[in-house]
Amino acid sequence: MRTSFPVVSGAAAAALGLGLFAATLPPPDGDLLPNSAPNIGARTNRKAQQPGTFRQYRGWEYEDFPLPPDFNVPGEWVFARFMYRAVPTPYGRRNNWTIDYPRSDRHLSAAVRRLTRIDARSVEEPVAAEDADDIYNWPWLYGVEVGHWDLTDLQAAKLRDFIDRGGFFMCDDFHGTWEWETFAASMKKVFPDRPIVDIPDSDPIFHTVYDLDHRYQVPGEQFVYSGRTFEKDGYQARWRGIYDEHGRLVVAICHNMDLGDSWEHADNPLYPEQYSALGFRIGINYVVYAMTH
Repeated sequence: MRTSFPVVSGAAAAALGLGLFAATLPPPDGDLLPNSAPNIGARTNRKAQQPGTFRQYRGWEYEDFPLPPDFNVPGEWVFARFMYRAVPTPYGRRNNWTIDYPRSDRHLSAAVRRLTRIDARSVEEPVAAEDADDIYNWPWLYGVEVGHWDLTDLQAAKLRDFIDRGGFFMCDDFHGTWEWETFAASMKKVFPDRPIVDIPDSDPIFHTVYDLDHRYQVPGEQFVYSGRTFEKDGYQARWRGIYDEHGRLVVAICHNMDLGDSWEHADNPLYPEQYSALGFRIGINYVVYAMTH
């Protein structure tokens, strides 16, 4: 993986608002970004292939989150967060991809540092399909609140190409029947030819670092107030995925659970430790599996 931080220039970088290391930027307006899918996977030049400059965006819950002192030190693994088009709501457009960001990202990165031998960078990397070839520099990619996304043709094609080249996509924090159907509709654009299946307990992803035969539903922070582990009609946690033609799990789907909150609130004394403990174990297994398979 390339882990240097050159400045990206050009129309895509300008549209995405790439900034200086410490800049905190408003999320880009998805309607202004390109959406032409036919050239996905075509040969590009070296400039387009360079990783983007680290930048922070204003999140749904956090703004100007403090940077760790070593934020600009490269690592061999980086928490890459997938940026998708803002979701329309009665109260305006909402950037659901920023939920839990960046606190959960940095907590998982710290856990990877402490609990494995992987040299993890201390800060995340927001990754946009529209930004030239940047997505291919980050082989582990995380999507949150995917029960609300609506992938464009370009995003779906780029995500498929990223995975077909060896990338691993993990998604999390969506609940119930309606959100599943919304998620599946976009994922069908990515992989119309591959089914979504339940991951068996025997799959290596549950045994890379920790043996995770005995899993339970990991709730979001709402548990602190509601006492419920479920949201909507998502009563049962489902670990699902998509496999490639060689039997490698390439998409890990965490439905009816909120691992992002379990990472984000690991230092919250009101959030039960047992949920963060399992959330970190699942996240670390998925990272190590992606890096070794």
